[in-house]
Amino acid sequence: MGHKYFVIWFCLWAVSLSLLPDRSNALVRIALKKRKLDVRDLDNARIARKLRYGHEGSAHRFGSGEEDIVPLNNYLDAQYYGEIGIGTPPQTFTVIFDTGSSNLWVPSSKCYLSLACYFHSKYKASQSSTYTKIGTTVEITYGSGSISGFLSKDNVEVGDLTVFIEATQESSLTFVLARFDGILGLGFQEIAVANVTPVWYNMVQQDLVKDEVFSFWLSSDPNAKEGGEIVFGGVDPKHYIGKHVYVPVTKKGYWQFEMGDILIGGQSTGVCENGCAAIVDSGTSLLAGPTVQPDKVCSQIGLCLFNGTQLVRNGIEMVVEKESRNETRAGDLLCTACEMTAIWIKNQLKQKETKDRVLNYVSQLCESLPNPTGETLIDCNKISDMPNITFTIGSTPFNLTPEQYILKTGDGLATVCISGFMGFDLPLWILGDVFMRVYHTVFDYGNLELGFAEAV
Repeated sequence: MGHKYFVIWFCLWAVSLSLLPDRSNALVRIALKKRKLDVRDLDNARIARKLRYGHEGSAHRFGSGEEDIVPLNNYLDAQYYGEIGIGTPPQTFTVIFDTGSSNLWVPSSKCYLSLACYFHSKYKASQSSTYTKIGTTVEITYGSGSISGFLSKDNVEVGDLTVFIEATQESSLTFVLARFDGILGLGFQEIAVANVTPVWYNMVQQDLVKDEVFSFWLSSDPNAKEGGEIVFGGVDPKHYIGKHVYVPVTKKGYWQFEMGDILIGGQSTGVCENGCAAIVDSGTSLLAGPTVQPDKVCSQIGLCLFNGTQLVRNGIEMVVEKESRNETRAGDLLCTACEMTAIWIKNQLKQKETKDRVLNYVSQLCESLPNPTGETLIDCNKISDMPNITFTIGSTPFNLTPEQYILKTGDGLATVCISGFMGFDLPLWILGDVFMRVYHTVFDYGNLELGFAEAV
């Protein structure tokens, strides 16, 4: 028992760098960061959604110890992420704790040709005394690109000897812009690439947790210092009020369940009246559903489509304006921009320009391009007049107020308000961080249940 406590303490200490944990109530706590929402980061927020469903969201996926607390940083209300350590001594990586995927991957030191690897931390096998070579090559194709690499085995946080992917190729500009190094999947092994055992499974099998449960608390206070917590092995009662409403997992893979009717202002929309498949996904920032259904919800509350063209910046606007005169050339514009960006980045790296300058340019370019999926923009002055939206789960209503499902970005006259709903070409609803900020969520692996309670 003493050895297990030492392993847990050491790994969490290593991950937190110079931060010392607070062990009150026998729970390990680490202070979290919090930053305000920035409009450019909604693009980065979509990365997490694309990162899984391009590969793992294919139709057949849906079927026609002790308590450890890991800190979650809130990246501009668009991504929640934390740090893990891999190897001995631990090498630190920033990852998304993602209930919508099941693999752990980080960039490899053998990633030589991808720009994305240049901007992120890389795993160095030669510097870890606990590294074991596997070498099996794998590839994951995402909606926004792909990664390829090989399997390796090493100590990962409290789940010792975890198999993970060393990515040697990251083909997409989205990986360059991402503020995370990799992804730690908390989904079921059924959707794991190469049938790799997920980190969470290892923690359970090695008796590193008291109960086969983990829970998410995502802070909804924009001024709070803490971004959130994920508790492995139990729940923290200070993060919710009342009792959780539990519903069974209907299909292993994602954390999928059956959701009932969606109401606007207390009135049925007819959407999901006969039930809808839904998943809870910590790696998705917004609320997503089959394209027609979110559009129906948005139209009923007076939202309009935003194509992103208002965000043209000086220095790039000439290229964008020239290409965007003919809307049918949107695809050509994206290709031209990518080619231009790749050439420019290579030249800047040759000239030894700083990473910050390169990333700033790429971010500005991506802001300037028309958004093919579109955002839903509203008048910020009308938020108070908008209705509540209700999701029915386990015959219980879960309300979202307009202040909760509308995202604000910018300050003063530059404030922009964007809907938390997005259409997506899958036969299910995705309850992402917009929902999880309001409702504390329990992922009960032992009983195959999901629990929801009002977060505090």
